[in-house]
Amino acid sequence: MAQTAGQTVSLKGTVDEILFLNEANGYTVAELETDTALVTIVGEIGRLEPGEELELTGSYVNHPRFGQQFHAESCIRALPSSVLNIERYLAGGAIRGIGKALAKRIVAEFGELTLQVMENTPEKLARIKGISAQKCEEIAASAKEIFGLRSLLGKLGAYGVSASIAMQAYRRWGVSSWDIIQGNPYLLCGYGLELEFRRAELIARDMGISDSDPKRLKAGFCWILQNNANEGHTCLPLDQFKMAAMRVLELSEEEFAAGYRICLQDDTLIQYQKKDRPFVYLEEYYHAEDFIAARISAMLSFSPPEDFDCKRAIEKEEQETGMTYAELQKKAIACAFSRGIMVLTGGPGTGKTTTLNGVIDLCVKAGSTVLLAAPTGRAAKRMTELTGREAKTIHRLLGTEYDDTGRLVFQHHEKNPLKGDVLIVDEVSMVDVLLFESLLHAVRLSCRVILVGDEDQLPSVGAGNLLHTLVHSGCLPVVRLTEIFRQAQESCIIRSAHQIVNGELPDLQEKQSDFFFFDRRNAAQAAEFLMDLYSRRLPKAYGFIPKTDIQVISPTRKGLLGTISLNQMIQEAVNPPKYGKAILKNLLFSFREGDKVMQIQNQYEMEWVKNGERGAGVFNGDMGTVLYVDKASRMLQVDFDGRVVCYNADQLEQLELAYAVTVHKSQGSEFEAVILMLPEGSDRLSYRSLLYTAVTRAKKLLILIGSPKKVREMVQNHRRTLRYSCLLHMLRSTCRPIELVETAETGEDSEVPLIYGEAL
Repeated sequence: MAQTAGQTVSLKGTVDEILFLNEANGYTVAELETDTALVTIVGEIGRLEPGEELELTGSYVNHPRFGQQFHAESCIRALPSSVLNIERYLAGGAIRGIGKALAKRIVAEFGELTLQVMENTPEKLARIKGISAQKCEEIAASAKEIFGLRSLLGKLGAYGVSASIAMQAYRRWGVSSWDIIQGNPYLLCGYGLELEFRRAELIARDMGISDSDPKRLKAGFCWILQNNANEGHTCLPLDQFKMAAMRVLELSEEEFAAGYRICLQDDTLIQYQKKDRPFVYLEEYYHAEDFIAARISAMLSFSPPEDFDCKRAIEKEEQETGMTYAELQKKAIACAFSRGIMVLTGGPGTGKTTTLNGVIDLCVKAGSTVLLAAPTGRAAKRMTELTGREAKTIHRLLGTEYDDTGRLVFQHHEKNPLKGDVLIVDEVSMVDVLLFESLLHAVRLSCRVILVGDEDQLPSVGAGNLLHTLVHSGCLPVVRLTEIFRQAQESCIIRSAHQIVNGELPDLQEKQSDFFFFDRRNAAQAAEFLMDLYSRRLPKAYGFIPKTDIQVISPTRKGLLGTISLNQMIQEAVNPPKYGKAILKNLLFSFREGDKVMQIQNQYEMEWVKNGERGAGVFNGDMGTVLYVDKASRMLQVDFDGRVVCYNADQLEQLELAYAVTVHKSQGSEFEAVILMLPEGSDRLSYRSLLYTAVTRAKKLLILIGSPKKVREMVQNHRRTLRYSCLLHMLRSTCRPIELVETAETGEDSEVPLIYGEAL
C-alpha cells in the first residue's frame, strides 16, 4: 500500500537483497521484506546482509525513476533468528570463508543457536566437515569483526548515530568500541568522528555520566569553541566563554572553574593573556596563531643577496618590455626582492596584476624558482590566466593524504619542504589561519613569500581575519596600491567599487556604461525581470552565453531572491525537464545533463580524469557542467574545466546548482557579466564589504537589481566582520615594528556577537 510521503513512520522487516553500498559512509540501498510487501530502503545504514532483521524509523519518498522508497533516519538491527534467515545470512558471504554449501552444513548442525556458537564458542565449528583448525580460527576472527560492527551499529543507531560515524568508530577502536564509548561517549565528538555534542549527551545520560563530569565539560567546552571557530573566531575572551559555557552546559561557577582548570592542565584548552584580558583557545588554533607570529618574525630577518641591484633590474625590465611602472609598483617589486615576506594589497584597477607579473619576470630572470598558489580552484585558474604561469590551489600545492587516524595531513612540511625560492599567494583574504600555518610549515626559511589580496573584501570562511591582521599589524612590509590607472578609470564597475569601499554611493542613474541599476522592490517582479535579462536580453544585446558568461549573485540562500529559489527558476528556463532527459536529485536540487553546478565541500580523494591523466581532489567552490546522467546506475558526471568527476547518488549532497551563487561562494572568481540581486530585508547581510566583494566579481558588465535604499544601507554600513583573535597581539609581541610603505590605521577588538553552539 502506498504511504504518505514525508510522514515519519516505523518499518520492520528482513533484509532480502543489497542493491548498493558505499563502504566509506555506509550509504545503502536494499530490499526489505516486511509482512505485507517488499520495500526499497535507502540511507546511511551501513553494511547489511540478507537475513538481517531491521527496525527502521524514517519516511517514504518518491524517486522519479525508482518510485517509492523508504528513507531511513535511524536503524535498530538484529541478527537473524530463524533457521532459514540464518542460512541466508551466512550463505550471502557475511563471514569470510563461508559459502552456500558450508552455511547449509553449519546451520544443520547448530540450528537457531548457530550465530551464538560462532560468536561465543567458535571452536565448535571444527566438528563440521570441511572446517580445519586453521579455517576455524579464520572464521572465528571474521565473525568477531562482523558481530562487533553489527553490534556497534545497532547500539549507536538506537541513539540516532549515523552508520558512517559508527563505522569510523569501529575502524578506530575495533571490537572494544562499545566499551570505550560507554566509558566516554564524548570521544565520538572528536576529530574524524565529529558527532554532534547534543547527540553524545543522549548516550552519556544513559551511561550515568553526570553533568559535572570532566569528560562532559571538556567536550562541551570544545564544542562551544569549535562552533565559534566555525563563525570565524580563533579564540574567545574568557569572560564571554565562561558565560556561554555556564549557560549552554547549565553549570555553576564552581563546576565551570573545576572543569576549566582540568582543561588547562591537560592542554585541551590554552589561555593567552592579551593585555589585561585572558582569551581561551582550542589547542590547534592557539598553535596556528603562535606559529604564524614566530615564523613571520624569523622570515623578516631575511637578508637579500648583496650582488643584486633591484633598481637596475627594474629599469632594465622597463627598457626591454616597454612597461613603465608607477612608483608604488616599483616599491612593491623592490620589497618582494628585499624582504622575506610582504603583503601587496589594493582594489581593482590599481595594478596588482601588472606588479605581480613584474615580480615574477624579475624573479625568473634572477634564476629563482617561483611557485604560484590561490585558495580555490577558480582563483588559481584566474591567476594562471593573468600571469601565464601555472598556479595551483594551496591544497594541491601542499599535497594531501590521510594519516593512520583518518586525519587529513599535508605531504609538504618542515621535513619535506616545497622546492621553491619564491611563493606568491593570491586572494589571501580567503585564507584562514589553519591553512596559512600549514603553508608556512611547508616553505623553507630562505623562500620569499609574497601575499596578494584585497583587504576590503570578505574575510575567510574559516577562522581568523588573516589578511586584515597582517596589513594592520605594523610588523610586515605592506604595499597598498591606490592609484586607479587610466584604462581602469574608464570602467564604471571599477569606479563604483572604489566609491563603495570609500563609503560613497555609486551613480545609480548611469545607463551608458558597464554598470546598470534597476529599481525593483517587489521580489516577484525582480525575479521576473532577472529571468528576462538572463535568458533573453543580455544574450541578444551582448552575445553572452548565459551558462558560461552570466553569473547571478545574491547575498542570501533564502527567500524568493535567494540562491536556492533563483537556481530552480533559472534551471527551468534554460535547462527544463524534457522527455527522455535523465534526472538525479538531492534534497534541494534536480540535476540534468547541461546543468551548471558547484562543489560545496573539499573532497581530497575524489578521482578525476583529464585527457587520460588521473588525479584526485575536488574542492569547495569548483564550478562545472553536468556531462551525463545515468539513472540506471544512479551516477552523474561533471566536467570541472576538463577534469571529469563521477558522482554516485549518495555523493550528490556535495553538489548544488550554480546558476546563482552567494557572494561568499563567488569570492576569488571573475565573470564576464554579473547580475547582483539585492532583496529587501536580509539586514544581517547588508554591509559594505559584502557589496564591494560582489561588485568586484564582474569583468565586463554589472547589473544591480533592488532598491536605492538597500544600496545606500549597504554602502553606509561599514560594520567589519569582527572576529576574536590574538594574532595581532602575538605579532606585535614577537616582531619588531617596521615602517610601512603605506601606513594603515590599526584597530582594536570590539565586542562581537557570540555563537553559543547553535547557528544564529
